[in-house]
Amino acid sequence: QVQLVESGGGLVQAGGSLRLSCAASGRTVSTYAMAWFRQAPGKEREFVAYIMWGGSSTYYADSVKGRFTISRDNAKNTVNLQMDSLKPEDTAVYYCAARLRLGYTSSPSGYNYWGQGTQVTVSS
Repeated sequence: QVQLVESGGGLVQAGGSLRLSCAASGRTVSTYAMAWFRQAPGKEREFVAYIMWGGSSTYYADSVKGRFTISRDNAKNTVNLQMDSLKPEDTAVYYCAARLRLGYTSSPSGYNYWGQGTQVTVSS
């Protein structure tokens, strides 16, 4: 159906920036929205940011508001996450996810397809 591949993770010092990309392929016409989640060792997967595939609505977790920006490039079937002013607590594996149903949700159960994840490590 839909395949998602994340890239752009790496090691960065606190205060620095990284840009993650999620390349989508397959039946992307069926996708309503895309989102980024993250999961640190020993912790639950948490919502980061959301964007409609064919619209302009975006949502962010309070912990990243003002620092992270989600965007899309429909021509390239790509969703990006620009991360600025990174903090050590941002360290996690970041996952791209696709939602088929209408509406917004921050719950992982509301997403139908997932990428393999990309590691982001922020040193102090």
